[in-house]
Amino acid sequence: MSGGDTDGRLVRLFALTGGRTRPSRADFTLITTVTAVDPPPTWATRPQPEHQRILRRCAEPIAVAELAALLDLPVSVVVIMLCDLLESGRITARAPHPVSCQPEDLDLLQKVRDGLGRL
Repeated sequence: MSGGDTDGRLVRLFALTGGRTRPSRADFTLITTVTAVDPPPTWATRPQPEHQRILRRCAEPIAVAELAALLDLPVSVVVIMLCDLLESGRITARAPHPVSCQPEDLDLLQKVRDGLGRL
């Protein structure tokens, strides 16, 4: 990839986020699950094509990391766009369930590890 191609991609990413480099919220981690709201509220302004792509992918719950990979966009850019969609009521975000460290959970994890080791 030549320098010009890289510059074009950076300009495109900059345009997608409206020049923002940080998300407006701290709701999203790599494993946060996002889902499009059904029925969607109406747009106050015309949505960007990338926002529409995100919403199509979020018809079913999807993790932020998986969404970024499918869109071939950096996670940081996707998170900024997800903040826009969350603030406009277009998506919901669900934090991952905390993992408990009960003895039975540790026993199950040991069994899974042992089973994977046998593969």
